[in-house]
Amino acid sequence: MPTQRSFVSDLLVVLRGRDFRRLFAVRLVSQASDGAFQVGLASLVFFSTDRATTPNAVALAAVVTVLPYTLIGPFAGVLLDVWPRRQVLLFANALRALMVVGVAALIFGGAVGAPLYLGALACLSVNRFFLSGLGASLPHVVPRDELVMANAVSPTCGTVAALIGAGVGFGLRELLGTSDSSNAVVLLVTAVGYAVSAALALRLGRDLLGPAERAELSWLSFSAAGWDMLRDLTLGARHVRERRRAGRALAVIGTHRIGYGVMTITLMLLCRNHFSNPADVDNGLSLLARSVTAMGLGIAVAAFVTPIAAARVGSSGWISSCVAAAAAMQLIFVLHLDVATLFAGAFVLGLTGQGAKICVDAIVQETVDDGFRGRVFAFYDVVFNAAFVTAAGLSILLLPADGYSHAVFGGIAVLFALAATAYRIGEHRQERQELLSAQESSRSTPQVTTAAKSLRS
Repeated sequence: MPTQRSFVSDLLVVLRGRDFRRLFAVRLVSQASDGAFQVGLASLVFFSTDRATTPNAVALAAVVTVLPYTLIGPFAGVLLDVWPRRQVLLFANALRALMVVGVAALIFGGAVGAPLYLGALACLSVNRFFLSGLGASLPHVVPRDELVMANAVSPTCGTVAALIGAGVGFGLRELLGTSDSSNAVVLLVTAVGYAVSAALALRLGRDLLGPAERAELSWLSFSAAGWDMLRDLTLGARHVRERRRAGRALAVIGTHRIGYGVMTITLMLLCRNHFSNPADVDNGLSLLARSVTAMGLGIAVAAFVTPIAAARVGSSGWISSCVAAAAAMQLIFVLHLDVATLFAGAFVLGLTGQGAKICVDAIVQETVDDGFRGRVFAFYDVVFNAAFVTAAGLSILLLPADGYSHAVFGGIAVLFALAATAYRIGEHRQERQELLSAQESSRSTPQVTTAAKSLRS
């Protein structure tokens, strides 16, 4: 069965294509650099001896991270239909290399604060174009019948590359020490990675990645595109409302994303301020690195087990199981929380979050009309990112400075449990209605046949 193809076999199939391998290399090097970049920033902002980490600071960083994906993402598609996509990949990473050098210069100059946040925001905004460019380019480097496999394995491998890059960044920081200048050196290494990724893009033909027909773009057409984007989001939302399975899937993943976001911020606070002496930044960063590794391992495992589990219990069954398992993990946090439990929780959070998202993506793809698919996924992105911003706001209101709160753990457990239960009840009702409709249709068929025979006689 296609649903039981293994991740490794899919990867080996798509790697046979030379152009895919070249595009894949651009992705892996760039996303490894992303991982190192994030370690450098996290170390600088949250794991410095002269800076206190509060829920407000972590939430602000979370919003800064998500904001480019929310605001710039919808416009990226418009520009990628105008600019040669190979050039987008080339110049986006070349520009990021220069930007990161600029951020490192700010750090060397002691300008840590608003200028640093603005520099990070600019780098992440350019990254949105890069990632969108990768997605738009993929159909040009793999055969049509391998596109689903390529879409499945590429992001997962990119996540693994980001984790490896984060490990390299962490190891480099351990060698260099805990000063701001050490973090600046990590960022300079990141800039080299972006420059290498840009150079690798030159191996692809200039027009290989499309677009085949470029639309003309002016300020007037760009403004119109903005209004069109808002209209398309509205149409996508209406289409989801008419497709109940898709609507329920987006509702459960949006709800899960809120709890996931709160726990992501909680994880950083626990590592920095609860399980470590706030003055011992090295231990705090080490704990966070291991926790993120556990979460990344859970995400990677989800790519392997989700196709098998979904084939056995169905996509909706696996979604409700994942969210219910996340609820159970939160209850364990209420009863007992130590470092080992923290790592286990990070693993479960990554596994269940990614497992649910993979199935939600599949349900949305299956249930919405092809003509609305792009608009629905744009709406999906808005829901996904808005939920994380909501989580940042809740974190400011609810979390203590060390992130340890039985009330928050219990509240998220209840949120996950209600989401899993409501989703499963909704799916069960629809399945029952479809079964009853099928039975009524089968019972009416003989009557129709008899009536037709009597008319013919």
